Amino acid sequence: MQKILTFIKNISPFNNRTDMPKLLYVIKVILFFWLCKFGSELIGEVIAIGVHFACGKNPLKGEMFDTQTITLITYFGYAFIIGAIVLFWKLIQKKTVRDLGFTGNPVSYLTGALIGAVLVLISTIVILLTGAIKFNGVFDKINIPMVVAMLICYVLQGAMEEILCRGVVHQLLIKQTSVPVTIGVSAALFTIPHLSGMSGDSPMIVAAAIVNLILISVIFSLLTLRFKSIWAACGLHSVWNYILYSILGLNLSGNDEIVASVFDMSSVGSNILNGGEYGIEASIITTAVLAAMIAFVVMVIKPIKK
Repeated sequence: MQKILTFIKNISPFNNRTDMPKLLYVIKVILFFWLCKFGSELIGEVIAIGVHFACGKNPLKGEMFDTQTITLITYFGYAFIIGAIVLFWKLIQKKTVRDLGFTGNPVSYLTGALIGAVLVLISTIVILLTGAIKFNGVFDKINIPMVVAMLICYVLQGAMEEILCRGVVHQLLIKQTSVPVTIGVSAALFTIPHLSGMSGDSPMIVAAAIVNLILISVIFSLLTLRFKSIWAACGLHSVWNYILYSILGLNLSGNDEIVASVFDMSSVGSNILNGGEYGIEASIITTAVLAAMIAFVVMVIKPIKK
């Protein structure tokens, strides 16, 4: 019984102990990740429901805002989710915001943003040349305020996911385990929440999507290691999503309901080149682009000295 109690105490996410076998510590970090994720999302849902009631709507009776308003409430709600994660981090781990990886020069955010823009544009252009996606022109009526607002939304959304994976998980593991373990666990925890958007595609497309999620997660982790902060990873993540969804008008991780975009682009059928319903993030062309980027980061981008 004592051994069981000790085991439970070791892996409990409600303490900041590190004096335990590495395997137990990894399990503990994984549990803390899910605590932060589910706990913060619960707080975000409560706030979103509260906003509806405050505006005279009862979501329990199906009284909801229009799609654009719900999108804004959801994405701006990530600010509260980030706040909740930081609160868990401070109260349970007894660590500061800098310990989450917000160190170094914030300008590296722009470096990550530039990398994200280049990666998504190269992937899209090559797939476009294969005929797997088509360019239908520019939308006649562009909702410019919404397009601008979505940039802020994706800054928050990208930061939230990176704070969880390259902040919480990476920063807790990197000092107690090896680099491969840190990158591997971060990639797994980044990939799992995205699996729900793959249900409508073929096994081959799903496999490509999973591989690409792992590859992009490795890029995020390598940039975090190279810049010794999560600024660049946050920039890449947010700009990739924003350009893909709100500029190009393509599916993002299985989401095909475009609320505002500049260009009108669409897939031609469903195949391994365009990624089917999941989008170009499940394309084998994107796989090649991301693999090339990993090689570039490893061989060209040198680690910043402290």
